[in-house]
Amino acid sequence: MNNNKQLENFQLKRLQLFVLVTPVLGFFPAMWILYRQKGSAQHQAVSRLAITLTLTWLLGNILLQAGAEVGESEAIALLLINSLLTTSYFIISFGLMIRIWKRQPLWLPGISRIAEKIVGKHL
Repeated sequence: MNNNKQLENFQLKRLQLFVLVTPVLGFFPAMWILYRQKGSAQHQAVSRLAITLTLTWLLGNILLQAGAEVGESEAIALLLINSLLTTSYFIISFGLMIRIWKRQPLWLPGISRIAEKIVGKHL
């Protein structure tokens, strides 16, 4: 019986990690985990990574959209870069979900380091 409870608890933690890396929607539970400073070290690290990815995507999206509206000749190029940024964000999030499913560590070169330094200090 105790073994069954541990398995259910492990599955629940994995499901929570899946929710955290969900594109756009995972931002809100990640902020909640870091704001309350509750959860395991793994949940907090994944929350920092999810917040960093989402804010990077959002900032890039806003800047590219504004640049496309201001500039006339480069508008199509900026909109194309914007679509590539959005596609990359969703593919990275899907890749993180696959890594959770395979029980591999969630680490992205550069992004994880930024998440630990910037988001970890300010929240």
